[in-house]
Formats: sequence, C-alpha cells, structure tokens
Amino acid sequence: MKLELGKIFITDIVFDEASKIEGGVLHVCKADVEKVAMTEEKLKSVSFDIAKPGESVRITPVKDVIEPRVKVEGKGGVFPGVISKVDTVGSGKTYALKGMAVVTAGPIVGFQEGIIDMCGVGAQYTPFSKTLNLCMVCEPVDDVEKHEYERAVRMAGLKVATYIGELARELTPDEVETYETPDIAEGMKLYPDLPRVAYVQMLQSQGLLHDTYVYGVDAKKILPTILYPTEIMDGAIISGNCVSACDKNPTYVHENNRVVEALYKQHGKTINFVGQIVTNENVYLADKERSSNQTAKLCRMLGLDGVIVSQEGFGNPDTDLIMNCKKIEAEGVKTVIITDEYAGRDGKSQSLADADPAADAVVTGGNANQVVRLPKLDKVIGTLAYVDKIAGASEETLQPDGSLLVELQVITGATNETGFGTLSAR
Repeated sequence: MKLELGKIFITDIVFDEASKIEGGVLHVCKADVEKVAMTEEKLKSVSFDIAKPGESVRITPVKDVIEPRVKVEGKGGVFPGVISKVDTVGSGKTYALKGMAVVTAGPIVGFQEGIIDMCGVGAQYTPFSKTLNLCMVCEPVDDVEKHEYERAVRMAGLKVATYIGELARELTPDEVETYETPDIAEGMKLYPDLPRVAYVQMLQSQGLLHDTYVYGVDAKKILPTILYPTEIMDGAIISGNCVSACDKNPTYVHENNRVVEALYKQHGKTINFVGQIVTNENVYLADKERSSNQTAKLCRMLGLDGVIVSQEGFGNPDTDLIMNCKKIEAEGVKTVIITDEYAGRDGKSQSLADADPAADAVVTGGNANQVVRLPKLDKVIGTLAYVDKIAGASEETLQPDGSLLVELQVITGATNETGFGTLSAR
C-alpha cells in the first residue's frame, strides 16, 4: 500500500472573519468552528483560544491533541469509521497541516488528564509546546455522564480538526513524503536478504474512559490484527482514553507515530518493514492470554525476524507488555520493548509491575514519578480547578507562589512510549 503525505506547514494561527489558509497562516473564524463543535448535543458551550510556542500559557486539563488532515485522493476519508465512512484507508494522497494541532480541554472527565505548558520547564517535556495550538475549551451540559461528556469532547475535536483539514484540500503541499509497504509475497521477493521486522503497537483498552478506537471499533473488542502502517496516517486509530497524560497516545501521536516513521526510514535499506500489528491491553488474565497468544501467532505467520513492541499506560498493562515480549521471543523473533517507568520519586523502585528474562532489550521514555516545579504562567486556557486531582499531582501541588509541584505524570507526552518525547534510555 502506498500513501503520498503532503505536508503544508502552518507558521501562524489567527482569528478572522473567514476560515482559510493563506501563505502558511491559518485563519480561523470562531463562529464557524463553534458551529461545527456544537453539533455535539452533550456540550453546553465551546470556546476557542490560540496558544503559541514560547508564550506564558498553560493548557489544562488536556484531553486530546489532533493534527488536521484531509484525504484528497484515494479511498475513504480521515478518521474512518468515526468521521468518514468505514473504507480501508492508507493509500492515495493525504494532506497534513504540520506545525499545528487542535487541543481539546475543559472540566475534568477522569483524574488522568494533562497539562501543556507553552514555555518554561514544563515546555521541555511536552512535544506540544512546539506546535501552534488551536484550543477548544468544552463545557458539558448539566448532569451529563462522564463517558457521554468524553465522547462529546472527542467527537467535537475530531470534527473541528476535519473542518480545519478541509481548508487545505485545494492547496499545493510544501513537501511530499511517500510511504509504501508491499504485500507480504512481494516484500519477500524485493528484500530477500533483509531481516523482516514489524511493529506491535499496544492500544489502551482497559474499560470505560480507557478506550482507543480502530476504524471506529473500541479496541477492547478486537483480536490482534495486521494493518498497513499508512492506515494510521489517515486516522484509522484515534484516542478516546483518559490514562495518565505522560504516556497517553493522543490522536496526534497515532497520526505521527515515531516508531512507524523510523522503521520506514530503514525500509529497504537495513530492514524489510513488513507491517504493523495492533493489539489491546486487557483487565482480565484470560483476555491478556488470548491477545498475547494471537499477537505471537501473527508474528510467526509473518515470518518475522524482529519486532518493536510499544506500550500505552503503565501498571496493569505491564503484564500485557511482558506477555507479548516473552511469547514473541518464544517464537524465535527478537523483541525490543518501549515502555516508561514508575520508579518512585527517588528512582529506586521497581520500574515495571512485571518482568521476564526475555525482556532484555528495553527502551524507556523516562521515569514518570520524577518531580518538577512548573512556574506560574500568565494565562490558563481551561481551568486550574482540578490541578491537584490530576494523576501525578497532590494536595501540595499548588504552591503559595502559584507554581505547581508535580510529577512528570501530569505533563502531556512527557514519557511517551512511542518515542514521541524527549526523554529516553536504553
């Protein structure tokens, strides 16, 4: 499958009377995007703001981050099964608005929501301090159930991102990058002497408010399956979960998965990048056994020499991670796992909740329990009302001088397990 990804670089965002993209500047009409967002009946109101790199701005509680994209040629549309029809995507041409994101925020849904600081210490830990952010602060209607509010915010963010992406449909990309994965039989003929490598991506799917969607299907309902990596570039995987902000994969991370990009760079050179296996993370032991068995079986069926396995979340999913690792290794496939650590504030505790000798090649995104002090910033988009309730915060978080004493756990993307952050060790 072959996808041409056209990149349109956004250099600024401004509010204007009409929505358009001119000379790299995204002009946004508030009335237009408010109308799009308010098609979600569980929202009482939506307000928009802009946060730019280097500004003294804090966004919280952050729910999702989305890169606007538009399908200009080929089957289907972006976010299939959710916004577009359930066509198989990943081929043809797609345009992406680079350097910007749609960020959803608002009253807290669950305690695992995040902070994005656009400057200061916190900005060093989140990749989204470097993007121009069109922020949506969503207020729910009264007496709404948490899962209904989460869905409304999720859908509103995707709808607005789709609307913004459509503004680029008739533009000429600044840059085009082509990604191609041959079919299995063809790939064996093309690169018979290169090691066959795949990417196993674990998706958070541990119940209500801990969901990820694949072509619109809640991932806890799927068996592990094989995708062309280009499918996720068209939004085949979207986030719908409220796990700890530091290692949650927002929709933006799925669209721009760093593992996928790195493997494509080596495809046909040092490795034969065969494809992507997506699997879920489960609550019950029988479900963990089933999914890890199926994942290992798919690795054997593909005749792989090596895989990279990435996790989402921590604690209970550590068991899924280690099960996947040791069962894939038992099939004779070399395995590297990507995780992060919860090693305590002093870094001396056991990093993962599970372990096995087979997990002897590990890349970590950092210790989520590391404590940092975030300075008081001039402006808050959203609210600080819940800042002491977010996972990684405490009753002592809000300091007398207005600074925040928190663990990295509260910062969106700080210890991301797909290599999207700035921290790492091997």
